Amino acid sequence: MYNKDIPSQSDMPPFSEEDKNKVMHVCLPILGGTKLMGTDMLESMGHRLIEGNNVTINLEPDSKEETDRLFSALSEGGSEIAPMRKEFWGYWGCCKDRFGIKWMFNHSGQQN
Repeated sequence: MYNKDIPSQSDMPPFSEEDKNKVMHVCLPILGGTKLMGTDMLESMGHRLIEGNNVTINLEPDSKEETDRLFSALSEGGSEIAPMRKEFWGYWGCCKDRFGIKWMFNHSGQQN
């Protein structure tokens, strides 16, 4: 999915032509139903690539309650990057744990 695929939102500035063609989400399914996901860094949105912030671990729990529990546990002693919230693709949020590891959570509302 590219940034140009994101539906326009009134509270979000438009992407530059360069950023429209950058990756919003890429998914690589691996063994056991696990998916590795990635995204491009957008300097226009204040992202700055520093070795160490170039990996975010994505979890897709089976329920909203489990998503909230894991987000709360992993952000304890760390920080919220984006609080859990409803997005056009599902329930999503991102945090950094107390060890500096970034975690992204996605729950589609369907059993995986």
